[in-house]
Amino acid sequence: MKKTDIVITICLDDNKIPEKMSWSAKDGGVKNQSTKALLFSSWDDKNQETMKIDLWTKDMPIDQMNVFFHQTLVSMSESYFKATNNEKMNDAFNQFCEYFAEKLELKK
Repeated sequence: MKKTDIVITICLDDNKIPEKMSWSAKDGGVKNQSTKALLFSSWDDKNQETMKIDLWTKDMPIDQMNVFFHQTLVSMSESYFKATNNEKMNDAFNQFCEYFAEKLELKK
């Protein structure tokens, strides 16, 4: 079995608020890639619950956060469909993504 690591580095200010973040994935060719926001979810099958980490730097602009969340929702919709092949729920998810983008005026 091959093992690989994904490393997330977070620099905090004195109040433990993220100032800078980066991530590396050697097998993916990523080294110290700067990022302003991170959403990480993991499934704990023993407890049947999601464990998650949601972080963003204190200088992450709201307009970029809106786009980040929209793109994340679209990606989650695609991943959900790949995992379940549930067209009905995928359509509902996509409708919400469209609504989200419309309300935030992300699409010009």
